[in-house]
Amino acid sequence: MKVKVISRSTDEFTRERSQDLQRVFHNFDPNLRTQEKAVEYQRALNAAKLDKIFARPFIGAMDGHIDAISSVAKNPNYLKGIFSASMDGDIRLWDIANRRTVCRFPGHQGAVRGLTASTDGSTLVSCGTDCTVRLWNVPVATIMESDNLSDCSSEPRAVYMGENAFWAVDHQWNGDLFATAGAQVDIWNHNRSQPVNSFKWGTDSVISVRFNPGEPNLLVTSASDRSIILYDLRVSSPARKLIMRTKTNSISWNPMEPMNFTAANEDCNCYSYDARKLDEAKCVHKDHVSAVMDIDFSPTGREFVTGSYDRTVRIFQYNGGHSREIYHTKRMQRVFCVKFSCDASYVISGSDDTNLRLWKAKASEQLGVLLPREQKRHEYNEALKNRYKHLPEVKRIVRHRHLPRPIYKAGVLRRVMIESERRKDQRRKAHSALGSIVTEPMRKRRIIKEVD
Repeated sequence: MKVKVISRSTDEFTRERSQDLQRVFHNFDPNLRTQEKAVEYQRALNAAKLDKIFARPFIGAMDGHIDAISSVAKNPNYLKGIFSASMDGDIRLWDIANRRTVCRFPGHQGAVRGLTASTDGSTLVSCGTDCTVRLWNVPVATIMESDNLSDCSSEPRAVYMGENAFWAVDHQWNGDLFATAGAQVDIWNHNRSQPVNSFKWGTDSVISVRFNPGEPNLLVTSASDRSIILYDLRVSSPARKLIMRTKTNSISWNPMEPMNFTAANEDCNCYSYDARKLDEAKCVHKDHVSAVMDIDFSPTGREFVTGSYDRTVRIFQYNGGHSREIYHTKRMQRVFCVKFSCDASYVISGSDDTNLRLWKAKASEQLGVLLPREQKRHEYNEALKNRYKHLPEVKRIVRHRHLPRPIYKAGVLRRVMIESERRKDQRRKAHSALGSIVTEPMRKRRIIKEVD
């Protein structure tokens, strides 16, 4: 006769403290738990509903500027530090944990259009419509941590004069060079008052510039003639040029896939491209109802945030056609600049109403230190939602967002216009000779040509 004996060590079942839970063993045999799928589905439904109940993305506003905020930059050396600049020339360093101004950088006589920090976080570079580029020393983190610090000011370390207004600036990820965009693309060194190199392709102004995070000598720019241009600092001429139907306001590289970048366009969409194959967009990201003004990738490379003229901030998956989140407030006006925090937990937006706003990257995320049981519970709920996300009821709850009435009506009108255009194309094709009209996919439709 065969006898099975349950043998369990008392060490595994003895509680260390009286508040600890008793350990329980579960038999996962599906024959014993016939309602397991139904129970899990109901839990996924409840988890999706709880996400909506606890969705409180807005953390706070940082008020101090007296004019519209034109640009924002992260401090790579200090997680809580963020730089902001306004249209009246005021530049500030903020401690976003305490939501207060730590230091001010006065000097610009016009709007500050570009702001960037060096990789080590010790140097801040600003440029503006007063035709100057200014270099500033950034206060070290130990000074920023002091609670009794008053609103200090800093003098520029160097001032470089240009012939024309500057519209954007970006620093190399690893190196001492930075690039400015204006009438042409200028490459500067920290220690030289004149550009070490200049690039020009066409006669229109360059409005944005971004260095590649993987290849320090590669940069991409967008210009007011609707072009996107790739430059290589190792050669004397621009590499490639892409002309679209509408202007690109801002560009951001994917830090985890440095060959890919996403462009924020005037036609309410964002377009992701592979720098090696510019004749077709990899993905078209839709949902905004007005021009997209700024874009920034998360450090994880899995999602990016956009700010639009329609007064909303949206978060997209890097390969998703529609936004997973939309943030708005009654007082927030046109959003000119957005940034992900260096730990990908927060989003910072700067708008026309002189305020910087701090948002959670995940609207229902619980702030503060989580107990192990709380952490496991959140992970379990996320796994349930991911498992049942294709079912209609869970999908409807997860996707639903309340929109302000003007944005909702503008979205409806935009969909009507797109559908009308699609029907017109279908009828034109149906009443034309076979093969005379070729329907282009959306990924190619907005591209006019590529120039090498």
